[in-house]
Amino acid sequence: MGSVIKVEDLSKAYQLGDFGTGTITRDFERFMARIRGKEDPFLKIGEVNDRTTKSQSDVVWSLKDINFDIEQGDAVGIIGRNGAGKSTLLKILSRVTAPTTGSVKIKGRIASLLEVGTGFHPELTGRENIFLNGAILGMRKAEIKRKFDEIVDFSGVERYIDTPVKRYSSGMYVRLAFAVAAHLESEILVVDEVLAVGDAEFQKKCLGKMGDVSQEEGRTILFVSHNMLAVQKLCTKGLLLANGQLIDDGDIDGICEQYINSNNQDLRSNFLADDTEPIGDEYVKLLSMKLVDSSLEDVKDIYVTTRFGFLIEYEITNDLHSPDLSFLISSINEDKVFHVVHETGNYTKGRHKWVAWIPENLLNNMEYLFTVGITTSNPVLIHVQHTIVFEVHEDPESPTRNNKYIGKMHGTVRPHINWQRL
Repeated sequence: MGSVIKVEDLSKAYQLGDFGTGTITRDFERFMARIRGKEDPFLKIGEVNDRTTKSQSDVVWSLKDINFDIEQGDAVGIIGRNGAGKSTLLKILSRVTAPTTGSVKIKGRIASLLEVGTGFHPELTGRENIFLNGAILGMRKAEIKRKFDEIVDFSGVERYIDTPVKRYSSGMYVRLAFAVAAHLESEILVVDEVLAVGDAEFQKKCLGKMGDVSQEEGRTILFVSHNMLAVQKLCTKGLLLANGQLIDDGDIDGICEQYINSNNQDLRSNFLADDTEPIGDEYVKLLSMKLVDSSLEDVKDIYVTTRFGFLIEYEITNDLHSPDLSFLISSINEDKVFHVVHETGNYTKGRHKWVAWIPENLLNNMEYLFTVGITTSNPVLIHVQHTIVFEVHEDPESPTRNNKYIGKMHGTVRPHINWQRL
């Protein structure tokens, strides 16, 4: 269909602290460089935007040497941790801010929803803001009038359409702002994490609308969200950012898997508490947890047909009334698979071990997250989220294996079902 967004060697630097260089001479050199259309000479001391390390300079590169193409009709998810540069990238594409170096070429009009109330004036009514926002997006008054009823109906704020938006809740703001951006006839729709403000019903409605915009109307969507399920449902392609750099781009499922794996790479080994900072309180401490086979040895490979267990060791330091052990298994996308609670009936001081056995032919071949908790009748004492990441594989030796469906079974569970012919 042709490229509608082309980004080449895009970089964006921000000055930390004071905006001046510290001397009149350097400020003058910077000014002259800008007049001559040359690169700022004092941005070269900048660093990669790694928020986990202390900066050694007063300039940071929020984006560095980004290159990608987006074609018409693509639904692209932009993924990365907080501080990766996602919002900065969207602001540059939406022309809210300019790049420091590089170029951005865009064909078509852009409708942006970067934060709650983008393009709205608080003193104007919802009705007036629809026309104002449409004009900002380059729409003619006749076009806005034609879409007006659809926008109001989708937003669900018809009762308050003639009320100043400064009296709207954040959820109502987002409802109206998204309705305007999605219904006005722009070729490119840019949506940041703002949908998280809305309720679950409206989020589902928005995702459905964006799907229609992309698939049926052939418009391009750029979507930023930390909800991997929403990203995978809506998008077909993805961009993975980290510390202001483009790590990879391609099929959305592969990009999401790469992002999740990078977040969980430290959790793949068995959990062992640090003696200097034990997890727990004055009543109970979690000591260790690991995956074991039927002989209580460390399990090496988990297959669909493998029976394996989670061995949990904890120490009670003060008398407890019947502590409960619980765990939650989730898919790698954090979709909950099942939650189990076990009443131990044991409250004596000392160390205790329990094994939670997972039966064979229960989990599908994919990655899972394990969350453990220890509770009493009082609030939760210990809750360690995503303590272990583990993977279930296809069993190459299984007598019931059907080669036609290897790696193609849907769902997070895969129980063995008994069939009876009648």
